[in-house]
Amino acid sequence: MAEEPDAWKDFVDRFVGLFIHVINHTAHARSVSINGDDIDDLCAEIFVALLANNYGALRRFNGNCSLMTYLTVIARRVVVREISRRKMAEALGHVTAHQSSLDQAQATANWDVQRIEDREQVQRMLDGLPPRDADIVREYHLRGRSYREISSELGVPENSIGPTLTRAPERMKAVGR
Repeated sequence: MAEEPDAWKDFVDRFVGLFIHVINHTAHARSVSINGDDIDDLCAEIFVALLANNYGALRRFNGNCSLMTYLTVIARRVVVREISRRKMAEALGHVTAHQSSLDQAQATANWDVQRIEDREQVQRMLDGLPPRDADIVREYHLRGRSYREISSELGVPENSIGPTLTRAPERMKAVGR
């Protein structure tokens, strides 16, 4: 590949659309918001992975599947690893002033649902909820716990907490409270 002058440029032009699709699909599947800068960063990570070890990943392609399928698997692994790395860095407090919007979206996800300060309103909400949802609402609104703490304590996925908190007031309205 490196022997032909424009081979890498042609390769990039041919597969960048596939990588962008993989990035968008993977982020959507993991409920992560991304923007153009994030897509550029993640594409760069994919290309770095392909270039590593003198095109090692490309040289290992043995034709057992299509090249597009092979590249999709590599791209998805890179994107999942990078999203996980960014989430872990945010969780550990290693967020910098120059963080990407992917990092910022994860760091600010916890304020999408505003805490309800009125304990009576929260109690009315709890009365109309299934037990698991009531536990989540109680932990967030009454005990002031973060999504991460609630996830750890109750054993629920962190990305299900926001939707549960958003639905709770809607359910309260639906039952006429």
